Amino acid sequence: MFNYLRKRFTSHIRERSRRRARLVSKDGRCNIEFGNVEQSRFVFLIDIWTTILDLRWRYKMTIFISAFLGSWFLFGLLWYVVAYIHKDLPEFNPSINHTPCVENINGLTSAFLFSLETQVTIGYGFRCVTEQCATAIFLLIFQSILGVIINSFMCGAILAKISRSKNRAKTITFSKNAVISKRGGKLCLLIRVANLRKSLLIGSHIYGKLLKTTITPEGETIILDQVNIEFVVDAGNENLFFISPLTIYHIIDKNSPFFHMAAETILQQDFELVVFLDGTVEATSATCQVRTSYIPEEVLWGYRFAPIVSKTKEGKYRVDFQNFSKTVAVDTPHCAFCLCNEKEAKAKEKKGYDNPGFVLSEVSETSDTKM
Repeated sequence: MFNYLRKRFTSHIRERSRRRARLVSKDGRCNIEFGNVEQSRFVFLIDIWTTILDLRWRYKMTIFISAFLGSWFLFGLLWYVVAYIHKDLPEFNPSINHTPCVENINGLTSAFLFSLETQVTIGYGFRCVTEQCATAIFLLIFQSILGVIINSFMCGAILAKISRSKNRAKTITFSKNAVISKRGGKLCLLIRVANLRKSLLIGSHIYGKLLKTTITPEGETIILDQVNIEFVVDAGNENLFFISPLTIYHIIDKNSPFFHMAAETILQQDFELVVFLDGTVEATSATCQVRTSYIPEEVLWGYRFAPIVSKTKEGKYRVDFQNFSKTVAVDTPHCAFCLCNEKEAKAKEKKGYDNPGFVLSEVSETSDTKM
């Protein structure tokens, strides 16, 4: 039992040591931290709209509730101060002929209720401003204008947060693994992507970036060096008809960074493949971006994706998402370089080659045979 637990613990530690740092998580979130930023954090207040939109829901709702409660309470204090200065409160024993600035304000609680009724335009009719003092009229106008601004900003921020295209991107999913196999006689890296909604993404475009650490000839080490990865679809990589799952692929040729990798060495490589899908949401005309990443352990060499689309007897097309990330082993060359050499060897077999050093000499035959 002790040996078993020790093996499990050792394998767990070894697995954790093999884990690679990811810049982009599988759901598209960026794993990056900014340190020693010289600029003040108050610069984020300059673009307060974007700052509010980027906040998480718990912080946004805290600001939403605090903005309304704070403004109601602040103006409630101001209304109480107006009533106190004008001596409208019962503690001053106003005369019967005394006309208050605000009717029926008897304390801080009633002042808070009047502030609430004014800003949200409820107007129960029990408490109201009179024409006795200009201060109360000015305060009423100021609170009404400020209340409209707060309502517009906070309600607009909530609506914009709900309707952000980032939520639409959650209905676009990529396969768990990428595979490498032959497609059309070429060695390709394939990824499957699906749209979980029936509404389309207009003008969709798919591309990728390979992130790796490189050393320049001058000896400079560049971390997260980016290399463009071109992905294509049989129908083209522009304006995709994205109604059913698509299999995108990258051709591993001599210009590909995967050309010098092999099935035996790919797990020893240090890279991260980030895949992007840009498009416009059909319902809102807002642009959105979906991204995911693959590390070497998630790239399966010698596999292809299982079929996912079928046709029913009723003539409908059915997509079985149970096979979305399912892979099937196939015969695949263990490197792209070997596949190129194999093609060149077969091409040479079909051709004839002349030997320039070969000289044909004619020999005259003489018969020395005597009868």
